[in-house]
Amino acid sequence: MSKLYVIGIGPGSKEYLTFKAQKIVDSSDMLVGSKRALALFPENKVKKLEVNAQNMEKMFKESISYVSSGKTVALLSTGDPGFSGVLKPILNLKDDIDIEVIPGISSVQLCAAKLQIPWDDADLVTLHGKGVSNDLLDLLENGKPTVILPNFDLNEIARFLLDHDVDPQREVVICEKLSYPDERIVKMSLGDVLKDDFSYMCVMVIF
Repeated sequence: MSKLYVIGIGPGSKEYLTFKAQKIVDSSDMLVGSKRALALFPENKVKKLEVNAQNMEKMFKESISYVSSGKTVALLSTGDPGFSGVLKPILNLKDDIDIEVIPGISSVQLCAAKLQIPWDDADLVTLHGKGVSNDLLDLLENGKPTVILPNFDLNEIARFLLDHDVDPQREVVICEKLSYPDERIVKMSLGDVLKDDFSYMCVMVIF
């Protein structure tokens, strides 16, 4: 039976890919995902569609069309599909097809584990596609760690907070490229974030 599987593939390393995700990928007729996501499955010789910010809607529509023709498609979402993943946009386009969501381990979840932060003792924030707003300032005053998935640029967050009189000495931890060989976890002050050079693959925790 044809179906669109929306699959969380974890933070990047295949070590964090679930058995369920691998099993479905191996049995699918087509894989759809970012270059980074598709790179996890070089041994799969089925049709592959590479998704980027410019062609996302087009690739999603092609995936849906493929399912409608009787095929099984694995739509790969880094992290978990339901947290700044592909679940929301695909639900807006899904038409009348069968969809199943396979959860994955997000970088936010791995960050909390690395820093031994219980989920119910923290605020989780995603800024993907949103940018920084004053809502973030309110969270910083409730006594809980704030775990942030940035909108690609940590400096945007740091500048915003410093411009709104947050203490430059406020403690932060940056978890960069989690699960990859060059993973980096750096403890610093908020002011020092602007002095370092981080990739877009980061999670920021403000204490």
